[in-house]
Amino acid sequence: MKKREFRFAIVGVLAIALLLTGCVNNSVSKPLKSESAISQYDLRTGEITVKGEENVTEQTITIGATADVHGRIYAYDYATDTPDSDAGLAKVYTAVLEARAANPNMILMDVGDTVQDNSAELFNDLDIHPMIQALNEMGYDTWTLGNHEFNFEKSFLDRNVLAFNGSVLSSNIKEESDGSSYVQPYKIFSVNGCRVAIVGVTPPHVPIWEASSPSHFKGLEFEGTLKSVRATVDSLEGQYDVLVGAFHMGRTDDKNAEGIYDLADNVQEFDAIVGGHEHAKYIEQRGDVTIIEPGKYGWALAKVDIKVNKDGDKWNVVSVEANNVETKKLEENSEILGEFKFVHDQSVADANIVVGTIAGEFVNGVDYLTGEDKVTTMPRAQIEDTAVIDLINKVQMFYSGAEVSSAALFNFGSTLHEGDFKKKDVAYIYKYPNTLVGVNITGTNLKKYMEWSAGYYNTAVDGDLTVSFNKDVRGYNYDMFSGVTYDVDVSKPVGERVVNVMFDGAPLDDARVYKLAVNNYRFGTLTSKGFATVDDKYFDSYEAMQDAGRIRSLIVQYVQEEKNGAVSPDVDNNWKIIGFNFDNPMIADVVSKIKDGSLEIPKSDDGRTMNIRSLTAADL
Repeated sequence: MKKREFRFAIVGVLAIALLLTGCVNNSVSKPLKSESAISQYDLRTGEITVKGEENVTEQTITIGATADVHGRIYAYDYATDTPDSDAGLAKVYTAVLEARAANPNMILMDVGDTVQDNSAELFNDLDIHPMIQALNEMGYDTWTLGNHEFNFEKSFLDRNVLAFNGSVLSSNIKEESDGSSYVQPYKIFSVNGCRVAIVGVTPPHVPIWEASSPSHFKGLEFEGTLKSVRATVDSLEGQYDVLVGAFHMGRTDDKNAEGIYDLADNVQEFDAIVGGHEHAKYIEQRGDVTIIEPGKYGWALAKVDIKVNKDGDKWNVVSVEANNVETKKLEENSEILGEFKFVHDQSVADANIVVGTIAGEFVNGVDYLTGEDKVTTMPRAQIEDTAVIDLINKVQMFYSGAEVSSAALFNFGSTLHEGDFKKKDVAYIYKYPNTLVGVNITGTNLKKYMEWSAGYYNTAVDGDLTVSFNKDVRGYNYDMFSGVTYDVDVSKPVGERVVNVMFDGAPLDDARVYKLAVNNYRFGTLTSKGFATVDDKYFDSYEAMQDAGRIRSLIVQYVQEEKNGAVSPDVDNNWKIIGFNFDNPMIADVVSKIKDGSLEIPKSDDGRTMNIRSLTAADL
């Protein structure tokens, strides 16, 4: 087999020595511990890792995979300080060991978004992040980089790329300097002589999402996924018998780029694709390509069994079977619990640090229709103004010096309860480690941005008994604004909904430049939509304060320093929905039937998006 050799430049680490000269064994590696250890990385993607050398003519190739684990080792949610029964690598490892017992040659992959969320950033300064140590301990063979791997300084990612004992994959991340690959575009395994090639992909929108922090992807460029995957597969011609995708991407894409469907349709050589990014749990067939995603947080271990037989010197794929092995009822592996007890203990302790007091309930009944404390129909905070969003916007305006601010509801159940104000409460209402950006924006472009956000709602028509949401827009892409008053007329078409916009008692001035506060993710949206440019940025909290400039840290600082440690549920009701009859007496019938279980709010097929269709009298 012809070997292909790629260069992978890792910046900000010690000089890299090539230690491996032969094939890698498939034993479970212990986590690396020292600075010297993490400076060593096998740069040669052409090396084949051997998993089994039996002389067989038929066999089953087993692929195991996780995706979007987001900082979960224990089955625990540190933002709520409660157990999470279907989460965590400790549970996944139980499923992995069972699968390995049935097939010791299983290839184990993680498909990205691994080192962010669930207090994982507490450990970013360690030589090796605990999530990478856990992947090593569990014997993962490949790790595809997800977009959230780029939420932090690139030196953090470089360090952990080096620390991972397997192969780090992404075919579409290139070095700006010479076009070489940042990490391995593919990895080949020999399973009893059958060559299995794994190709990785990362969302190409990282430079947009991280536009305010270019140091997070310094020196890198992100190619279109179809272009890079097509080129990678072409380069592999004659070098594989089975082709598997390890793609951190959803089935479709919300930014006019390719999704898994596009890749499966246009690169039909794949036998199976494991997806991520979408946080969905599904198994689908797209032509001859089997597609599977195991959900988020360790909900399941995606398991793909590929039966092959040998005809002369050629291996042929006979069948592909996929299954999501759910972890909810599995026990956590005791070895993983013991190895990473320090992570759990430190995360729980940090979550319970008291930073102030809460003077009253911020959202009374987070579910709009039922009034209950769990969202099952639609979030109240996306139907009316709430104190939670107002608090976030106040903080953003204060530290950026902005006149207008926008914030999204990252957790549909976000509220604050009367009593101690703890760090876990901040993480609950503000899920991501975003930073704050101040932007100069014209009134015209501010209005365009507000209209873009209002596209979250479906157009209301006569007879609708509920306001509903666009199934193609994620909840975190609906922003609510402070500093202006406005109405959202959901009876009007997208682009014409935001009306009666007033600033300081006067209509919004199209020509005037306003100071707007947004998070770094949304700044990327503004630049990609043409609502602002990089030159319009006048403030960047990360540049000014580093990690202390993350919005979660600013919320704590604001409460302690500006509110004397006490925060009240203040809401100014500066916006409202119009164009819908909230007084229709039949709405009471809807609520009654929902509460007795005879009626449900429509959800998307994958269950990820709620309230995708308005209910009418025909549903009663």
